[in-house]
Amino acid sequence: MDSWPVNWEALDALIIDFAKSENLIEDSSPPSSPSLTSSYHSRLIIRQIRRSLEVGNIDAAIDILRVHAPFVLEDHRLLFRLQKLKFIELLRKGTRDDRIFAIDYLRKSLAPCALNAYPEAYEEFKHVLLAFIYDKDDQTSPVANEWAEKRRYEIAGLVSSVLRAHFHAYSPIFSMALRYLMSIHKVFCFRQGIVSPISYLTERLLLEERDFPALPPESLYEAQVFDEVDIQALAHAVELTRQGAIDSLRFAKGDLFQAFQNEICRMRLNDAMLDELVREYCVYRGIVEPGMQTSSESLKVNPPESGCCSSLDSSIDVDHSTAKHSNSETSATTDLSSMQGIDVELRFASEPTNNLEDCSPSGSHQSESSSLLRNRSKGAGERSKRKRWRGRHDDLDFISGVHFNRDGKQEGVECTSAEDKYEIVLQMKELASRGMAAEVVEEISTLDPDFFVQNPVLLFQLKQVEFLKLVGLGDHSGALRVACSHLGPLAARDPNLLKPLKETLLSLLRPNEEALVTGLPLHALATSLQVAFGKRLGIEEPQLMRIMRATLHTHSEWFKLQMCKDRFESLLRIDSLKENNTPVLTSLATSKSNIDSCSLGSSQATISSTTGVSDDSSSPNQASSQDAICDENAILKVMEFLALPRADAIHLLAQYNGNAETVIQQIFA
Repeated sequence: MDSWPVNWEALDALIIDFAKSENLIEDSSPPSSPSLTSSYHSRLIIRQIRRSLEVGNIDAAIDILRVHAPFVLEDHRLLFRLQKLKFIELLRKGTRDDRIFAIDYLRKSLAPCALNAYPEAYEEFKHVLLAFIYDKDDQTSPVANEWAEKRRYEIAGLVSSVLRAHFHAYSPIFSMALRYLMSIHKVFCFRQGIVSPISYLTERLLLEERDFPALPPESLYEAQVFDEVDIQALAHAVELTRQGAIDSLRFAKGDLFQAFQNEICRMRLNDAMLDELVREYCVYRGIVEPGMQTSSESLKVNPPESGCCSSLDSSIDVDHSTAKHSNSETSATTDLSSMQGIDVELRFASEPTNNLEDCSPSGSHQSESSSLLRNRSKGAGERSKRKRWRGRHDDLDFISGVHFNRDGKQEGVECTSAEDKYEIVLQMKELASRGMAAEVVEEISTLDPDFFVQNPVLLFQLKQVEFLKLVGLGDHSGALRVACSHLGPLAARDPNLLKPLKETLLSLLRPNEEALVTGLPLHALATSLQVAFGKRLGIEEPQLMRIMRATLHTHSEWFKLQMCKDRFESLLRIDSLKENNTPVLTSLATSKSNIDSCSLGSSQATISSTTGVSDDSSSPNQASSQDAICDENAILKVMEFLALPRADAIHLLAQYNGNAETVIQQIFA
């Protein structure tokens, strides 16, 4: 089992919803959230306006705004910025006619707008006139910033923020959750002095720059009182100053969750890389068939050397055994990009995978499972359920394909066909998710006799499933044979298996309870089997799985340090990604640490206690081991006055018996 459990079925649902919301697959059914369907057209409009501004085609952007969002042009603050940028772009062209047109545009449009835009606008207008006499290539000129092409991106980001909030055209839940988790992961690693084992991915996926925040309507600039709890929650969730959080709440008219979504969507992702990470995950999970033909150059993402990771590796299951680091981008022995020419389709995770009526451990199913591997026509029938991946056709001129270099060392099973490898692994995963443990063991042992020798815990878990199903069917003799032949010998060789063995044997006392079968964590077991057996075939787990394990782990650890519950985790479905119903087999996996939580909106006391990164490794700069009760208002007061993170405020209060005034006096003294 994974060292940090993730509900992969919940992630499947979010990713399928993401693919449908972004129109990445050819499917007529809408995504689970109707709002995302309605916002797709708005997101396309915003994307088109952004691109027009980024390439300096201001007229095209204004024309689109005039048709779809005239309110932007009615806001003189935004209109002035657009007109100023258009003036610079006219001068940038450098022709005599454009220069004359720029002067005329200055008189008729830019100057009148500057008088009514905002108090500083007229000074900015006079300043931009210097562009007439300073060349665009003069980096020392007083208007070098006006000439800089980054100004296009700033204005594009600002307009995008305004449009996104106005149309409620937020990114799909998965995209927002990924931004949030990666930003927390970066902060956590920085604060704890840890080198992130997935930095080679996060640094390229989550871009440093953010869109400019949207401007609140002028009518909202009068003083407004917001709950300090909301201000601090927003400020620390998305790394804003206190004033920035207040401005964001003001723009959202006090709606904390809308303000949060506005701020999360300001974070920029590498869309091309994200799409390929999603496609790679879908291929691995059996949602999309192996192989995708790309029309442009590949952007390779190479993992670093295995020795570069820090103590965080011990608590996050990130496999670097096959990772290599090179300054040059080299091709891998096994690369997903090599599997071209195969139609890319997608099936839904909603198809039944836990059909207990067809999960008898008797030999009647063995011929069925054998034929799944040996009769390729059955695989073709399964593939017919999948939908075609279409990609971002509107993005073809702006993105490049992404391929992930892998060290494709193969061992154990000889299987030269990439498609066959994926099909075999997916069929094993399917059988395991349906509870057909005996068939899985037989098939894998036939294909690779050494697999379970090297993975005894997986064998134990599969035999647990077989044992419990036999008990549920009333076959006590068969169940005891499984225990004597497999569970007992495996537990004798590994003392860690003795406790789960005892718990498993207790099921004999309640043989008729349906929960014996329905409560099994079959999906989690199937995923563990898929990862392990896939590696035997040279199929590495997708990079997205590594990202999710690492970021979900640090999310939990971060809020243990904050000693509160994340107010936004339900909005982004992060809580569902952490849910893992594993009542029987959890003793074999690393259990989740209990998270000390308190409501950010309540006046309940917060208890400061020792926390750690995981059961087997501790985090530096941990909370004080001396328990101290801190009032929520005292925490917020210290956070506000000293501009401190929540954890630091709690630690200081713990040193001064929870007295906020004493803490503030001591700091300023």
